[in-house]
Amino acid sequence: METTYDVRIWKIDVYRGTRVTTYRVLWAVAGRRWKEPFRTSALAESFRSDLMSAARKGEAFSVLSGRPLSMDRVSADEKWYDHACQFVDLKWPHVAATTRRTHAEAMTAITMLMLKTADGPDPKVIRTALRVWAFNTVKRADPEMPEESRAALAWVKRNSRPVAALAMPETLRGVLNGLTLKLDGEPMATSVVTRRRKIFGTSLEYAVERKLLATNPIPKLKWTAPKSAGSVDRRRVANPRQAATLLDSVRRQGRWGRHMVAFYGCLYYAALRPEEAVALKLSNLTLPSEGWGSMTIESAEPYAGKGWTNSGENRDRRHLKQRDRGETRTVPIPPQLTLLIHEHVKLYGKGTGGRLFWGERNRSELPVGTVHRVWSWARKDAFTAEVAASPLAAVPYDLRHAAVSTWLNGGVPPTQVAEWAGHSVEVLLKIYAKCLDGGEAELQRRVETALGGAAGAQKLGNALGRTWERIGDKR
Repeated sequence: METTYDVRIWKIDVYRGTRVTTYRVLWAVAGRRWKEPFRTSALAESFRSDLMSAARKGEAFSVLSGRPLSMDRVSADEKWYDHACQFVDLKWPHVAATTRRTHAEAMTAITMLMLKTADGPDPKVIRTALRVWAFNTVKRADPEMPEESRAALAWVKRNSRPVAALAMPETLRGVLNGLTLKLDGEPMATSVVTRRRKIFGTSLEYAVERKLLATNPIPKLKWTAPKSAGSVDRRRVANPRQAATLLDSVRRQGRWGRHMVAFYGCLYYAALRPEEAVALKLSNLTLPSEGWGSMTIESAEPYAGKGWTNSGENRDRRHLKQRDRGETRTVPIPPQLTLLIHEHVKLYGKGTGGRLFWGERNRSELPVGTVHRVWSWARKDAFTAEVAASPLAAVPYDLRHAAVSTWLNGGVPPTQVAEWAGHSVEVLLKIYAKCLDGGEAELQRRVETALGGAAGAQKLGNALGRTWERIGDKR
């Protein structure tokens, strides 16, 4: 632990706000300024007296915490790597498999930024060892861990900075700035930065609980996180004609294209999340021979990978997003989807447990690779090279965006759309209330009509022509 006797203590600073008066004790340790706020002058005086007493006795002060050793509640010895392992172990039993994987990815990124030196094993080897082995509670003690990964983790443990170093603004700022960049130095997606920063903040709160930090240092740091758009990119949203073209293209992608067209139809016509469509069973459907039907969504099976689920399967069976365990959601089935599902059942029957969609090798699970691979083929077949390179319907999930946008633009009340889509109205209007691709044409037509239509534009053009003629005559 680094200590010093270079200490200066100032008078109490009184800050009188509009509602509350704050009494702040100010002092400096080894040139670094510290402050501690109190609600009453008596508490502030008491704390300042303790600092003064320790300084007069010649007691050493901790450079990391700013406090005399007798008052220091912070353990400056524990390394970040050890704390990060304890943090993921704390969360593991209580979170979904996808969240476990997200925690591992975030802790890997943070740990790489908390190393004392880059002079060690190949960074790619270190990242793999951290993400796959160290931050997986079950696999960390696995005897099958490759020796290369084991050696990399031993090096990380030795060269990880102490948690207490995050109390220093320069260290904390370096980590936060590092989380905003990809490995190639390009800016990271704002949603990823936001997610990792939240996980980082929670891990620091746990560090405070374990007395590794006096307080969470993030709120006190003058650092601004990248702002998220908070809404769907309008360019991703397909209009009905484009969506129909894509579904026709899926049908042309061989045997597995025909098998998948009803799956993508559930995403577009019923606004299901992919993990909800994967979990669909025949028993969830109320399906007439034609016309409108309905489906009851009761569970979701997001892809996480075998290493993160309790079952050892690639997909984790979960309750519905933003719903309590056991709650269901009823979604209407429009006539187009009714026909697609009937065709699918007639051609392929049902999989294990009555499920509608499954993979080529396993009738109990639809691989995530199949979902994205067939969609990629369909986009290349349906679009020109220029359109295929655009964000339009880039991933299957964009069909859900298109469905919700279609409902809203079709005049369905937001409260009803939110219920069908499984959202709150607030989230719906913030994220999904997007105009359809090509919808601007109708809006432009309305503006043109309000401005006098084509006749008004012609009249203005004639007037401008006469003006230019008079200008030419004067010249």
